[in-house]
Amino acid sequence: MQNLNLSRRIGKFAGDRRAIGWLIVISLGFAGYMWLKQNPQHNPLAPLDVRNPPGLATGLKLAEITTDRGQCRAALTRSGIAFRNLIPTGEGPCSLTDRTQMTGAPMSPARPISTCPVAVGLQIWLSHGLQQAAQTHLGTKVTRIEHIGTNSCRRINGGRTGPWSEHAHGNAIDIRAFVLSDGRRVSILQDWGKGEKGDFLKAARDAACDSFRTVLSPDYNAKHANHFHLDQGTRWSSACR
Repeated sequence: MQNLNLSRRIGKFAGDRRAIGWLIVISLGFAGYMWLKQNPQHNPLAPLDVRNPPGLATGLKLAEITTDRGQCRAALTRSGIAFRNLIPTGEGPCSLTDRTQMTGAPMSPARPISTCPVAVGLQIWLSHGLQQAAQTHLGTKVTRIEHIGTNSCRRINGGRTGPWSEHAHGNAIDIRAFVLSDGRRVSILQDWGKGEKGDFLKAARDAACDSFRTVLSPDYNAKHANHFHLDQGTRWSSACR
């Protein structure tokens, strides 16, 4: 009789362990759900909002808007970013079918016209990594970004053959300098690798890799000695150099 009672107790304990196990699983699942709800940048199912800092799922969301421009424009609208859709222009490999202009962006000499994914990448970079880099290394913030264009009907490296550049259809932008709130100007050509301004530029370059598919700097080659190249190409590989 004593052995029978012990056997029954062991069976009950096993049931208790299963119940406790399920409670732990449910609790962990709920905690995970609440964490993702509070941190949508890590949730692959949450729509892209550029007001959120880059997270674990940002790369996936950027890849989605690169192939779905409707989602891209919806992300800008959802995030409260002022922009204009312009009519397509051009033809052939240099046709500009997606022409988006962020009307409130602090860009100089004029607000660039690019693809929507480039506009989204710029906004994420400006709102998060770029300003953090400026505050950390220079104790101030960026008030203006100087660029040298988005559109250029040419092949990569200006060759007569080979793949077309992302610039050919406005899916890239080149950045040459930054103006700070205290009036200082930071030039990639003049300040790369030099003191606190150089530290800021490298941090800015690294931050851009969170919102652009390809980021090329003076570390890449001499042709990029005076600018950052940022693009949202759909190539199978990415670059951050």
